[in-house]
Amino acid sequence: MSKSKSATHDAPDVEVSIEIEQSTLYNKDLAPVPRTRRTWRVGSFAALWISMSACIPTYMLASSLIGGGMNWSQAILTIFLGNLIVVVPMILNAHAGTRYGIPFPVFCRAAFGTRGANVPALMRAFVACGWFGIQTWIGGAAIYKILGVFFPALTAPGAPAFLGITLAEFICFLFFWSINMFVVYKGIESIRLLLNIKAPLLIALGLLLLAWAYRNAGGFGPILAQPSAFDPGQPKAGQFWSFFVPGLTGMIGFWATLSLNIPDFSRYARSQRDQIIGQALGLPLTMALYSFIGVAVTSATTIIYGKTIWDPVEVLTKFTNPVVLVVAMFALCLATLATNIAANVVSPANDFAHLAPHRISFRTGGLITGIIGVLMMPWKLVADPSGYIFTWLIGYSALLGPIGGIMIADYFVLRRRRLNLNALYQHDSEHCYTKGFSIVALVSLLAAILPNLPGFLVTVKVLDGGSVPAFFVTLYSYAWFVGFGIAFCLYIALRKINSGERSR
Repeated sequence: MSKSKSATHDAPDVEVSIEIEQSTLYNKDLAPVPRTRRTWRVGSFAALWISMSACIPTYMLASSLIGGGMNWSQAILTIFLGNLIVVVPMILNAHAGTRYGIPFPVFCRAAFGTRGANVPALMRAFVACGWFGIQTWIGGAAIYKILGVFFPALTAPGAPAFLGITLAEFICFLFFWSINMFVVYKGIESIRLLLNIKAPLLIALGLLLLAWAYRNAGGFGPILAQPSAFDPGQPKAGQFWSFFVPGLTGMIGFWATLSLNIPDFSRYARSQRDQIIGQALGLPLTMALYSFIGVAVTSATTIIYGKTIWDPVEVLTKFTNPVVLVVAMFALCLATLATNIAANVVSPANDFAHLAPHRISFRTGGLITGIIGVLMMPWKLVADPSGYIFTWLIGYSALLGPIGGIMIADYFVLRRRRLNLNALYQHDSEHCYTKGFSIVALVSLLAAILPNLPGFLVTVKVLDGGSVPAFFVTLYSYAWFVGFGIAFCLYIALRKINSGERSR
């Protein structure tokens, strides 16, 4: 394989041999993207992040921080800082995708082995299934609430519950789920088209909501004026840092998923410059802006309706003009659909395909994602705002942080950004390690996860807080940082001690 680079594409030759195409580790969805298909420029990546960041979970993200005691500026700053941090591993992991045209699970083979790569791929995939379910639940809830405006009996209290929700809610959830599955069936190009439509659409909807709130409330209301609960004389005086750290970790956890599988998108980049600038411009600012819209509109609802409404779907149902209501809800459902497919289907579809490349295609992997997303009962994951941060976001960041640490250590420190592309698709290559598994990578992964386990078990109330040393409970607040740091350092150390593993 030629090692020469192109100044335009910043990539070596990505052609694989005919022999590799017959390998059980190869299929067309996992194959390197040729240069002719690398068309994403700065604008494409900025639009990708604007599209994925401008979504209902982002709108509602600051609610959990403000509910915990922060004022609006502290909440927005925490969100911005968290995304500023996570964009660094995002850009680093994207490098291999852009240079070699490979997706996330194939990139994992370099560090974890041809079979061991399934471990981080499936860990990432199951988190994505949870997110897929959450976004699908949100879209289905929007449909349910708009139907309730026109058919009040549908949402009348007292309806029989099914798995904690009404039958009508479940039917709307499954209807929106089926739309997601149809888009998956149509393929990756339909996803890109959705994102290009959605980016300006949801930004416009958010700004219109902002203007409506400002005009009808005569300002942005009490939430923008209220002091932090951590200020002197307030109920939580002196406790800011004990809340800020897990809050920041949760904000990093929000996109810790994409910081791993970003090669699934960066493989289509025209150059490293395009993916770096596009991501740096698109992610932190959009997250902060859309979170601010959520805070400002929510504060206005306190004045307009006499109660605080964090859910934008519920805010929209207050509009009396049926045309405005239908158009707004359609835009919101389209936006949720685009974010869900791009952020929560592309990666797990590739990850499940990686289990058996000759048997599972991207479409089949997407269907598996959808089925698991339903079985995880997503309405329970978002029922409690506190659990949303401390259990869901921080909990899975403890799993994904170590994977990122190992991948970056292997690619940048040990391999110095050089991969043998054909070897990634061969069972008997340097990436075979020990029967397809890298013991060094798996030991590093487990060792980096274990320190956060006691704190997680206390958080989900499996263990009593008094039975676990306070050190481990506090450590859990830093879950992503702890996992990333331990895995990064331990992987390098063990790889140098056990350098002979590659030759097995």
